[in-house]
Amino acid sequence: MLLSVALILLGGIVLGALFRRSNLPELIGMMLAGIILGPYVLNWLDINILEISAELRSMALVIILTRAGLGLNISQLKSLGRPAVLMCFLPAFFEIAGITLFGPHLLRLSFLESALLGSVLAAVSPAVVVPRMVNLMEKGYGEAKGIPQLVLAGASVDDVVVMVLFSTFLAMMQGQGVSIISFVNVPFSILAGALMGMLLGLVLSKWVHGSTPQSVYAFLILLSLSFMLVATENSLNTSLTFSAYIAIIFLGVAIQRYAPDWSVELSQIYNNLWIPGQIFLFALLGSSVDINYLPQVGWQALLLIAVGLAFRMVGVLICLLQTNFTQKEKLFTMIAYTPKATVQAAIGGIPLSLGLASGETILAVAVLSIIVTAPLGAFAIDSTYSKLLEKPNH
Repeated sequence: MLLSVALILLGGIVLGALFRRSNLPELIGMMLAGIILGPYVLNWLDINILEISAELRSMALVIILTRAGLGLNISQLKSLGRPAVLMCFLPAFFEIAGITLFGPHLLRLSFLESALLGSVLAAVSPAVVVPRMVNLMEKGYGEAKGIPQLVLAGASVDDVVVMVLFSTFLAMMQGQGVSIISFVNVPFSILAGALMGMLLGLVLSKWVHGSTPQSVYAFLILLSLSFMLVATENSLNTSLTFSAYIAIIFLGVAIQRYAPDWSVELSQIYNNLWIPGQIFLFALLGSSVDINYLPQVGWQALLLIAVGLAFRMVGVLICLLQTNFTQKEKLFTMIAYTPKATVQAAIGGIPLSLGLASGETILAVAVLSIIVTAPLGAFAIDSTYSKLLEKPNH
């Protein structure tokens, strides 16, 4: 297994750097490294690491959510008003609706399988979007109207909402059926998770002020609590539950609010941890892809991805109605909300690992969405922001 770990790290670093120097998202190179090393090409990875791939991806997802929580400015989100709130869920709902409607016709999936696929595809990628929006804020493009902040804040919550819906549809696929309580559980689990995360974060913050633990111990405590939240949610068999994903992100929000000094230190640790974390996340996703299956989903999958993006962009446009954004600024916001990668890598393989009949199709389309939208979205953002957004003269 140690050799496999070394190969994943070295392969991800080398291919990621090559893609980064080509002005493409390095995560594509990391995923390509996993495909090459995996069982369907060179077969150089130990079977033991492949067997725990789902658990390792889940750990990476926890890191993503905690980083988002520690960096999410709720006050800024409130100041942006109605558009910011709508951007948190409306574009994703539109995309899921589009894929649910067209999935049965293009990929011969059931409506529920199409909804599950839609919930996998609907999340925006922080790995692609966040660094680019931070770059725009540093340069001042769109800053006056808060456009980069709007995309950042909306995308952070968008991911969590989508993952809650994914959990709901997955439960239905596993035989729990479609019921009113399943849909009631969506807003309930979001609110319950947010409350639990804030309360837990408040308690932790008060404890920090009293004991001042070393940063590394504080990080280990926060990481352990996050894992416990996920394990607790997975162990519950009740009709109404809480979202561990929401709880984790609001745990970070609470720490940021009530213990800002500790939050800064933790953010630095999580940022450093994300470097190897993303390599494992994308490489292990790539290793699980049977490249021989990709041609079978073919142009129908590409068309379905395009349909989903079209629905998503309509959703973004509706969010921006009655704002002072120009047509160019609206177009840029629509473009910036298209790249897929991080969440798709984390949850795309779960249906297959659970033995669902549609699992291989869902994984193949998820990977295809990353391959297509991550580089195209990154290129579109980088090549249009100076033309579509205003920059202060000073």
